[in-house]
Amino acid sequence: MGLGERLETGYQPGWHFGNRAVAAISKETRDLVDGVAAEAIRVETPCGEGTMVWRIWGAGPPLVLFHGGYGSWTHWIRNILPLSRAFSVIAPDLPGLGCSATPPEPHTAGGLAKILIDGLDVVLPRSERLHLAGFSFGGVLGGHVAAQLGDRVRAFTVVGSNGLGLIRQPTELKRVPPSASPEDAVAVHRHNLGVLMIADPANIDELAIYIQSTNAPRGRVRSRRFSRADTLVRALPLVTARLDGIWGGRDATAYPHLDERARTLRSFQPEARFEVIEGAGHWVQYEAAERFNPLLTEIARSRMERNAG
Repeated sequence: MGLGERLETGYQPGWHFGNRAVAAISKETRDLVDGVAAEAIRVETPCGEGTMVWRIWGAGPPLVLFHGGYGSWTHWIRNILPLSRAFSVIAPDLPGLGCSATPPEPHTAGGLAKILIDGLDVVLPRSERLHLAGFSFGGVLGGHVAAQLGDRVRAFTVVGSNGLGLIRQPTELKRVPPSASPEDAVAVHRHNLGVLMIADPANIDELAIYIQSTNAPRGRVRSRRFSRADTLVRALPLVTARLDGIWGGRDATAYPHLDERARTLRSFQPEARFEVIEGAGHWVQYEAAERFNPLLTEIARSRMERNAG
C-alpha cells in the first residue's frame, strides 16, 4: 500500500512524551486535543526520509489550512470543527514541524512548497480547486504554493503573516531551562504566548499553553528567517488566486503598522479584503475564534461563489 493510501484516524500516541510542561496540564485539556484529532482522517505523503502528515475533517469544498512556525495542525484547534460544517478542512503538519519528517537541506520556501504541492496531489484530485489559508509562516509558504498551483487555488487568505519586507516588532522569547519544573516550564510558555501570540493575558488558557509546549520543541525548520525577510512578497506577484488578509488588531509582529500590510496586499490586488479583528493578537484564529470562524467562512464562500460564476 502506498504512502498516500495509508489512512487512519487519530494521531501518534505519546507524541508529547518527556515534555515537562505536560505534567502540569489536565487530562481534560489533553483529551480535548486528542478528541479533535480522532475525528480526522490521517494521510501520509513523502517528506525527506519520512512522511508528511495531513489530517482531514468534514466534507464539502476543500479548505486547506497551513499553520504557523514552530506549530502544527493544533494552531487551528478552535477552527477545524466549526469550519468542517461547511468545508472539507485539510490541515497538514508542515515539513519539519509537528509529526511531519524533517525535509532535506537546504530549507527554502520553494523547496518546502514543492513538498506541500506533491502532498496535495495525493490528498486532492488535481481537478479539484481549493481555498488556501495560511497563518504566519504558513502564509509565507502558502504564497509560494499558491504561486506554483496557479488556477488550482481559488483564493488565498493570509492570516497574520510576515515575510512582506516590512517593519516587524522585536519579541523577547525565553527558553525552558533544562532544570525547569513543570510549573516553571508552564511559566515560560505563558510568557512566550503573551509576548508573541496572544494579546490579552486573560486569554492565555491551559489549552494554549499545552499547544505551545508540545509544538515548540518539535520545530526543526527555522521559520523566523523566512518571516523576517521578503519571502512572501516575492511570491505574491505570481499568485493568480484571489487574495485577502485577516490580522489581529494587536498582532505583536505587526502593530501598529497594519496599514502597511493592507497596502502591500492591495498593491498586488487592489480589491483584496483586509480584515482586522480588533483586540486580538498574532494567533488571531485562536484568541478570537468566535469572530474568525464566521469571517473566514464568509470569505471562502464568497470567493468560491465568485469563481463559480
